Amino acid sequence: MTQNDGIPEAGGQVADAVSGNWVDTLAPAWTRPYLRLSRADRPIGTWLLLLPCWWGLGLGILTDGRMTLHDLWIAVGCAAGAFLMRGAGCTWNDITDRDIDAQVARTRSRPLPSGQVTTRQAAVWMVAQALTAFGILITFNGSAIALGILALLPVAVYPFAKRFTWWPQAFLGIAFNWGALLAFVAHTGFLHPASALLYLAGIAWTLFYDTIYAHQDTEDDALIGVKSTARLFGHDTAMWLRRFLVATVSLMGLAVLSAMLDRDGNPLGILIAIGAPWAMGWHLVWQLRQLDIDSPATCLRLFRSNRDAGLIPLLFFAGAALL
Repeated sequence: MTQNDGIPEAGGQVADAVSGNWVDTLAPAWTRPYLRLSRADRPIGTWLLLLPCWWGLGLGILTDGRMTLHDLWIAVGCAAGAFLMRGAGCTWNDITDRDIDAQVARTRSRPLPSGQVTTRQAAVWMVAQALTAFGILITFNGSAIALGILALLPVAVYPFAKRFTWWPQAFLGIAFNWGALLAFVAHTGFLHPASALLYLAGIAWTLFYDTIYAHQDTEDDALIGVKSTARLFGHDTAMWLRRFLVATVSLMGLAVLSAMLDRDGNPLGILIAIGAPWAMGWHLVWQLRQLDIDSPATCLRLFRSNRDAGLIPLLFFAGAALL
């Protein structure tokens, strides 16, 4: 290990990867730089992209009150698509940020700034992932396909957001929660106010967890002029996170009510489904109580805990759908 930044001298491991992850221990050596570009060694991002998709599918089932075998394929297709599109998006992000990443301690070990791959190789890898994901997308209905293609716009813009706005986390939320709309439409065939409310809840949630994440890099970001909500909020971060928490819970609650009251849903089912944002909210409260913005390790741990936070609503949606 180096004495300066904790980045391994050999093997190419990324500094903030999960210790002992499968990419660094099991994947063939020649594939590792590409899998690291896709963040396969850091699976939390795939979860955070996938969970809104599964929320959307669950809410779609609650909206029209029907469940088919095709929904299983939507769930599986979203999982594969989330892995691929998260990989393509991260590769695009690393291509655009390669010079910035070289100046930040946490990111200078990534494949591009560390020289594990060339920009051309990264671009080819990005296109390969996106085309494979498109092959999955075209198995969905026409409306979902159109939404999937439209999603490329916020994905393309996001890496540049931190250069021109203090709110790049909002742009991430727009991109990362698109699956809530797509999966809802893949099941129902149409958009509905409930899906829009769920999408907005997801954006508020992203503002919550990605502000925590961004506090790992505030010193380096300040030195190189990169903007973030973490830098914008500073020591007022906890106050802003409480606002995002309330917005997440309120918007998800409204989404559930809009979905189920529209079809005169089972009162017990409505009660169970409305428990989804309530229970998730308590997890976010726990994160707030643990927060220490001056501890990068704590921020990373809390950020990763949002996989569990996002899984909570699915349990309630499933329970309500089975009634």
